[in-house]
Amino acid sequence: MTRPLHLIVAILLVAGHSAFASPCQFESQGEGRVAAIVDARSIRLDDGREIRLTGIEPTATTKQVLTSLLAGRDVTLRSPDDTPDRYGRQNALVFVGESDTSVQATLLAQGDAIVSAEIADRDCAAALMASEAEARRQKKGSWADSSAIKNAESPDDILAGIGRFMVVEGKVRSVRQAGAMTYLNFGRNWTRGFAATISKRTLPAFESAGITLKSLENRRIRVRGWVEGNTGPRIDIRLVGQVELLGANEPTGVRP
Repeated sequence: MTRPLHLIVAILLVAGHSAFASPCQFESQGEGRVAAIVDARSIRLDDGREIRLTGIEPTATTKQVLTSLLAGRDVTLRSPDDTPDRYGRQNALVFVGESDTSVQATLLAQGDAIVSAEIADRDCAAALMASEAEARRQKKGSWADSSAIKNAESPDDILAGIGRFMVVEGKVRSVRQAGAMTYLNFGRNWTRGFAATISKRTLPAFESAGITLKSLENRRIRVRGWVEGNTGPRIDIRLVGQVELLGANEPTGVRP
């Protein structure tokens, strides 16, 4: 393990002890009262703004829990900026009243959501990942289901989830480059086995984190993302936070 990677792991372990502290206290992007729960990851405020809860992917229980947490409540929105997405939604971390714990962190700590790895701020990303990790350790919510994390050696199980956001664990058997794409192959059969794909434009982010892709060969890792593929299942890695290096017993996350 290189020195930069040692530092990444050490910082994340420290963050794990303060998952609900202040790392995600971005600038306030407004306040409002929740008028409706639009879906499992979106709410509408009484002034008409639609807010997308950034940083998480929903599970089967997210919308129900979100309703109990937010319906009719006054909230504060925090994010690096308030630029709406292409659907006109404002992406933000949501805080109820005077709480310094985001709704996202609460959902993750209860096992009612999954980290999406989209938040670029390293401290905040690490804190959200630590919340999820604690829920996994305690088998809370969706993590009580043994199939919540897919085995990379069972590609058919992963392939059945095409179009869904999944978490997959396994050993990288080989790292191969084809054109501008690098393949982390988890199976002996490259065409039918599960693989994570990383484009050339994503490499600088891994290098900044002190990771060379070749060093992942024969390592156990956990990847998360949207499943695609016609023969073998694939997850496209666009953010370093989609990859976690796993130790013998407890996983240690690599921050985006």
